[in-house]
Amino acid sequence: MVDALMRPQIRSVRSALHRWTADGGLAAAACTSTFLLAEAGLLDGRSATTTWWLRDLFVQRYPKVTLDMDRMVVRDGAIVTAGAAFAHIDLALNLVARISPRLASETAQALLIDQRPTPSVTAFTDHLHDQDRLVNDFEAWARTHLHLQVGVADAALALKVTRRTLERHVKEGLGTSPYAFLRALRAERATHLRATTSLPAEDIAHRVGYRDAGSVRRLHTGR
Repeated sequence: MVDALMRPQIRSVRSALHRWTADGGLAAAACTSTFLLAEAGLLDGRSATTTWWLRDLFVQRYPKVTLDMDRMVVRDGAIVTAGAAFAHIDLALNLVARISPRLASETAQALLIDQRPTPSVTAFTDHLHDQDRLVNDFEAWARTHLHLQVGVADAALALKVTRRTLERHVKEGLGTSPYAFLRALRAERATHLRATTSLPAEDIAHRVGYRDAGSVRRLHTGR
C-alpha cells in the first residue's frame, strides 16, 4: 500500500483531488481508496473510516484523521468515506441521499430483491425510515412547489414544524441548509428543462419559481 501511494500517477490524483475540492466538489472514497484522500491531506481534522484490515496502517500514517470504525459510512462536510469492499453500496446510497433522500430510499428498496437482503441495505433503509422522514417530506413538498415563489418558511408551515426544526433535520440529513437544497432542486429542474424542451428561458424561470431568466442564470453561476 505504501509503495502504491508513492507512484507518480497517485501524486497526480492527489493534485486533482485538491483542485476538485478547492472548487467545492464532493469527494468520496471506499475501502483502500480512502488512503488517497488521507494522503492528499483532505481528511486532516476530519472524521473518516477505512477498510478494517488496513486500520492500523491508516492510524499510523494519518494521525490527524479521527478514525471512526464503528460506522460503515462517515460523512464530514464535503468528504465521505466508507469501509470495506461491500461498503460501495452504502457509499453510493449515501451520495444519492445527499441529492434526494426519497430516491435513495426507493433505490434501497429496489435493492432488496431476494429473501436475503444485505444488512447494509436493510440498515440504510431503516435509517431513512426512522430518522429522515421530515427530510423526505420536505423534498416531496419542495419538488411539488418548485414552480411557486416559496421559501423555507412556507415549507416549515406546510409541514407543521418550526423553521429551526426543519433546518436542523435537513442539516443533519443532507449536510446543507433547506434554502441551499431548494436552490439545488431549482437548478436541477432548470437544467432538465433546458436539455429536454425548447422552452424559452423566461418560461423555464417561471417553472422553477423565479421571476425572470436572469435569476436562473445566477442560479447556475452561484452569483
